[in-house]
Amino acid sequence: MLRIVLFFIVFFNIMFCADESTSKFLKQKIEIRELKKDLNSFYTKKEEEYKQRKQELDAILAKIEKEKADIEKIKNQNLEILQDIKGEVQTKTAKIYNNMKPKVTAEIFNKMIDEGNIDDVFDIILKLKEKKVTLIMKFLSVKNASMLTLMLKDYNNQNKKG
Repeated sequence: MLRIVLFFIVFFNIMFCADESTSKFLKQKIEIRELKKDLNSFYTKKEEEYKQRKQELDAILAKIEKEKADIEKIKNQNLEILQDIKGEVQTKTAKIYNNMKPKVTAEIFNKMIDEGNIDDVFDIILKLKEKKVTLIMKFLSVKNASMLTLMLKDYNNQNKKG
């Protein structure tokens, strides 16, 4: 009889402990589900915020690219205007030098080259008549005439290739 009583005591103890551990397990399972639901909600919210921020950034980037293209377009237009102005000035300058005496022109060119403005002189020479350039070259210093001759040679070679 003692065995039976002892058996029932052990049996109820096991059942009670199992019931208690099962209820703890169920509570943990419920808590995990709640956490999972909260995490999913948080993740969904953050993902929506990310998408919204990404759209805003994409819009800003598109605006920046558009403005960059507009700036580039304006820059190119300004460069064209500047080149037209320079071309007009060079053409007028060439007309003036075409009407000057070669010796005076050569003196001016020598001074300009000595001051480091050989490119300006070269641009003017390109606009002058060939006959006038030949006469001017006679009066240029040997050093300056040789530099201009080399530049003309390089310019002619580039024009043949291009």
